[in-house]
Amino acid sequence: MSKRRRQPLYTEDINIWASFTDLMSNAFMIMSLLLLLILIKPLLNKSGLVNPEIPKEAPPIIIIQDTGAYQFTSGSADIPPALSDFITQNLVTKIAANAQEYQINTIEIIGHTDGQANGATVSNLDQNLELVASGQVPFNKLTAGSNADLGLMRALAVMNLLQSIPSLKNLEFRAYSAAQLVSPQGGLAPINRGSDSSRRRIEIRFTRLGKVESIR
Repeated sequence: MSKRRRQPLYTEDINIWASFTDLMSNAFMIMSLLLLLILIKPLLNKSGLVNPEIPKEAPPIIIIQDTGAYQFTSGSADIPPALSDFITQNLVTKIAANAQEYQINTIEIIGHTDGQANGATVSNLDQNLELVASGQVPFNKLTAGSNADLGLMRALAVMNLLQSIPSLKNLEFRAYSAAQLVSPQGGLAPINRGSDSSRRRIEIRFTRLGKVESIR
């Protein structure tokens, strides 16, 4: 009768220890990778190589009322000195902070007017708007023929001033006019041909441009 060969008693212990060391080695590698990602993520965000997490909360809307020292001359888009100082000294800081916090790349400036008729003047925006926007023609050469014209002229004046600020050079700007259509509460404004300073305002919105979908 052949004798059965007995395995050493410690063989099973060796196999268990080898498996344990493999498990610990893999766990250490995973933890090292996670730690590396934690360390380099701020550097990647700062360099712009990856996009940081976009906040779910909507950015604020800034409203500049057309009152007091910030009031435009009737029918004019010339920025009052006090408003110019506010834009360059205070508004710029707010825009930069919100753009960074909410990962914004575009600033929209909307000019709102009240319902007063804008006189009987003839608009020349169709002939001069691009020249004024590019700085080739001064703003005082524009003539508003409607509240829609006036709202756009004022928004464009604010936009041009903001575009001249070096710290905002990486942002896109858009100027629009809402004329007298939108109430301060955000809905469609009722017909009112009287003077109403609460409706005259410059609105600053923060947005992020996405991919363009062209429909033909």
